[in-house]
Amino acid sequence: MNAPAFWADFRSDTVTRPTPQMLAAMNAAPVGDDVLGDDPTVQLLEAKTAERFGMDAGLFCPSGTMTNQIAINVHTRPGDELICSPLAHVYNYEGGGVAFNSGVQIRVAGDAYGRVSPEDIRGALQPQDNVHAAPTRLVVLENTSNKGGGTCLGLAAIRAAGAVARENQLAFHLDGARLWNALVHDRESPEDYGSLFDSISLCFSKGLGAPVGSVLVGNRDFIQQARRIRKRFGGGMRQAGYLAAAALYALDHHVERLSDDHRRASQIESFLKQLPWVTECKPVATNIVIFRLADGCDARQLQSHLAAQGIGISAMDARWLRAVTHYDVEDRAVDALCAGLGSFSPNRA
Repeated sequence: MNAPAFWADFRSDTVTRPTPQMLAAMNAAPVGDDVLGDDPTVQLLEAKTAERFGMDAGLFCPSGTMTNQIAINVHTRPGDELICSPLAHVYNYEGGGVAFNSGVQIRVAGDAYGRVSPEDIRGALQPQDNVHAAPTRLVVLENTSNKGGGTCLGLAAIRAAGAVARENQLAFHLDGARLWNALVHDRESPEDYGSLFDSISLCFSKGLGAPVGSVLVGNRDFIQQARRIRKRFGGGMRQAGYLAAAALYALDHHVERLSDDHRRASQIESFLKQLPWVTECKPVATNIVIFRLADGCDARQLQSHLAAQGIGISAMDARWLRAVTHYDVEDRAVDALCAGLGSFSPNRA
């Protein structure tokens, strides 16, 4: 199949391609065999990422789904239960991996923006001494929240949730697929996050634009266990340094520029609010714009209208759509999207 002919692709921040500078860094990377433990570029990426978050060690994996699934597997045992938002990626978009890989079930709690409060966690806790209930072992947060519209959770709320987890001897994991966006938006410290969580999954192939890769960080014992689970899941890679070099380049050059993506997303949000056939737009903080069409409008009609102009957006269901900004969509692409939205005339049922 041919790739979609979108010149302005807002479907996701995963559609980015390496810049010439990133490709040059990949081409120049010294490599070894990471499964044998001697790829220097992978080792550098793992150490640099862990150091930035004040944690002991890191583990380079092909995807954020794998880093999340490894963390869940290490923190739990079959028959346990974890708590997360009903919007969480681990609940909605990881192919049932929590159940398939770890034999763990999920209890959801939280609001429509991906936030999970201390009260939500307390209300979802299963008593450890109740033989009829799956014991709660883990709390998973996601920052930013993808389905929540790029919501930033904020350190104060995370600290409060973490305190409940510690009070109840629960492990605390962060799906930080877009944590870089939250750090830039809220001007927060990575070390603060490292002090709060037992493990953090950090993705380089979304806003930072690397072609592949996520790093799982935690303490040394946790990462040693995680390395074994990565092998079991088939995630060992050989000359992975070429991929790690892209992530290293992104870490050094693409973090602060995320503010440009946030500005462009806010511009799209402002335009959408003027359209009579848009009934709701989730508040935009970072690079994700999620909006709802009026009753009788069909998301596929809007997608087709925009696609005819070379513009791609994604539909979350028949009414909700998502546009995501990234470094491959510049101001002219945002102008084109707004013009395309403005020229749309829905055929309501």
